Amino acid sequence: MSEPRPERMRAMVLRRAGPITERPLSLEELPLPEPGPGELRLWVRACGVCHTDLHTVEGDLKLPKLPLIPGHQIVGVVEKLGPGAKRFKLGERVGVPWLNSACGECDFCRKGLENLCPNARFTGLHVDGGYAEYAVVPEAFAYPIPAGFPDFQAAPLLCAGVIGYRALRLSEAQEGERLGLFGFGASAHLTIQVARHLGCEVYVFTRAEEHKALARELGAAWVGAPQDEPPERLDRAIIFAPAGWIVPLALRALRPGGTVALAGVHMTPIPEMSYELIYGERTVRSVANMTRKDALELLELAAAIPIHTEVEVYPLAEANEVLLKLKEGHIRGAAVLNVALPEAPEYNG
Repeated sequence: MSEPRPERMRAMVLRRAGPITERPLSLEELPLPEPGPGELRLWVRACGVCHTDLHTVEGDLKLPKLPLIPGHQIVGVVEKLGPGAKRFKLGERVGVPWLNSACGECDFCRKGLENLCPNARFTGLHVDGGYAEYAVVPEAFAYPIPAGFPDFQAAPLLCAGVIGYRALRLSEAQEGERLGLFGFGASAHLTIQVARHLGCEVYVFTRAEEHKALARELGAAWVGAPQDEPPERLDRAIIFAPAGWIVPLALRALRPGGTVALAGVHMTPIPEMSYELIYGERTVRSVANMTRKDALELLELAAAIPIHTEVEVYPLAEANEVLLKLKEGHIRGAAVLNVALPEAPEYNG
């Protein structure tokens, strides 16, 4: 890490939210961010592209700051240590997810629910994220990347993987149960691998033929469209698609006592529905953010299984086009931006 670094960096910057068709992100040169006490500056190698980024860029989420650099599935190398930072060494490869910090003092934090902390800050929303060549993160909210995962394959684990893992836990899916996955993008294609490792039979509901093919490749027991009736009642279900109209369909396919987990940070309105769909002690619950415990457990599982991440890699400057492809359902698996400077080869730690 002794070679000289530039004083400025390239970044995709959001100055005003708008439809992704209008290409609201602009490629700019900015000064390098400086790490504060307990912080790391990362030389970013890769950043995954997430539906939450799309909701941020289009203004579906309230934006606490503008201008903003999106991106919260960051893989980078520790390039500079802020005062007092000592958890990681220079040159170590780490990952940065959605949760950027929590207060550690509120009732939620004390109960292990830092994902619900009212003072939580999120990467690529409250603070600048990974659509840039350098990023700063508190060392307490960064994670070592398991060996064996190259940069591009590691990036989707940090949100798609972690949120899918938390959704699977909150669905309370057990070994031998039938689990339905509605939507089959970045998160679902990782969650199916964890679910099958845990002994679940997985049923996938998706419209895109390419996504159906990937689901079959990853061991789905049955694949159909969201409106299709599965051959067996589901014990549990996770809805990844940000579409409220799917909720009644999932409940209709669910047995009494089952659970539907809603994995998105944003969803269109859920339509009015008959009480019969939820009667029978069926549960509908949202999945809000993630905790550090979720991230550590998922990364450990990812190495043990091992999880295979299906990725499409694009240059940083094409972030607008990638988000548009994501919105239109044209990404197979997960999309990842190649953020590294030209002289930085990809490596797996």
